[in-house]
Formats: sequence, C-alpha cells, structure tokens
Amino acid sequence: MLIVDDHAVVRRGLRTFLELHDLPSGDPAALPIEVVGEACDGVEAISLARTLEPDVVLLDLVMPGMDGIQVMPQILDESPRSRVLILTSFGEEDKVFPAIRAGAHGYLLKDISPDGLVRAVHAAYAGQVQLHPEVARKLMSAVAAQGDVSVDQPGLPFEVLTERELEVLRLIARGRNNRDIAANLVISDKTVKTHVSSILGKLHLEDRTQAAIYALRHGLVTDEG
Repeated sequence: MLIVDDHAVVRRGLRTFLELHDLPSGDPAALPIEVVGEACDGVEAISLARTLEPDVVLLDLVMPGMDGIQVMPQILDESPRSRVLILTSFGEEDKVFPAIRAGAHGYLLKDISPDGLVRAVHAAYAGQVQLHPEVARKLMSAVAAQGDVSVDQPGLPFEVLTERELEVLRLIARGRNNRDIAANLVISDKTVKTHVSSILGKLHLEDRTQAAIYALRHGLVTDEG
C-alpha cells in the first residue's frame, strides 16, 4: 500500500503500525501489509502511484497544493486497480460527497481504532466499501433527500441504454467500482470506463452517484440482483 499524508510523523506512525500490527491468528486482517511507499503531497502521490501501482492508497484529504479530492482521479488514472481509502479528520459533507464522487473506495476518520484501520485496509483490498458510521449516515440522508425528486428526473428513459450498459448501470447501483464491474462482466477496465461515460451522457447524469440513484428509482435493481 501507499501512504499519502503531508505530516512525516503521521506517515511514519502509520507505516510502523500497519507493518507490525498483531491481530489474533485466523483473523483475515492478520495477514501482513506491505507499505511500498510514502508521499508527502499530491504530486509525489501521483508519481508513486504510476511506478508502484499499489493495491491500496491511504490518502489524507487536506494537503498543501493539490488536496486529496483533486489528486484522487489522477492517482486512479495512473493506477486504475488501486483502491483509495480516505483517512482524514474532516467528516463534513463538502469533503465527503466530492471524495466519494472522485472515486474513493472508503472514507474513514482519524478517530478509528488501530485494529479497525487494519481491518478497513484489508476490506478495501477485498473490494468492500469502508465508511465511518457518521459518513455512512450522511450519505444515506442525502440519498433519502434526493428520493423526493420526481422519478422522471434527472435523465431520459433508460430504454436508450444498450443491454450491456444496463448491466453496468445495475452494478454501479450496487456500489461496484470499475475493477469489480470489469471482472464481473469479463471485460476490460477501459471498456467499463467507456460504458460509464456513455451511460452518464445518454441519461444526462453528472456522476456515478446520480447514476446509482437513477437505477434505484427506476427499479433496475432488485433484492435478487
């Protein structure tokens, strides 16, 4: 994994703990974590993501120059298979929502327990979205509030989508990222990215969050899948 934080003492502390953590034998999170790099700012993070292609990036949001939200899309462009896990002191909506839309696979606050952080890193690596309880509550409240909007807005009827695009949209609504969708449909990450862009364009949606809400409102996702 790659650690990105502008404070050297924080990076060193995280590296030491993550590499030396001691959880009960048999716990999936007891498997070793290898920290392959540390970055002190966004520019260095992008460069290291390109050369190291880490499985997980532990990213601070507030840094000098480019903040975490600005740097995240560039990290994912350089290393599309990386899972970006936000670790920050800030849980305000103006930080949470842009971070999720920018591609974060999880959003944690720095009050998380040490063992909780280790488990969150392993869960992110396994493809599970990790959210601090307060962050999850805010996201659920936002989705509920948008649920009052007419079912016909935003976007055109979903019949304009191809069968493949409908499959991708259903998986987006289930919280899958491009890597998971590619594996599920046996297509490349680049093809998934093309489908996502096409879906957003055809339905006049701004981002994946709106796409997921659209799919749920139009009954495209059921409990059975």
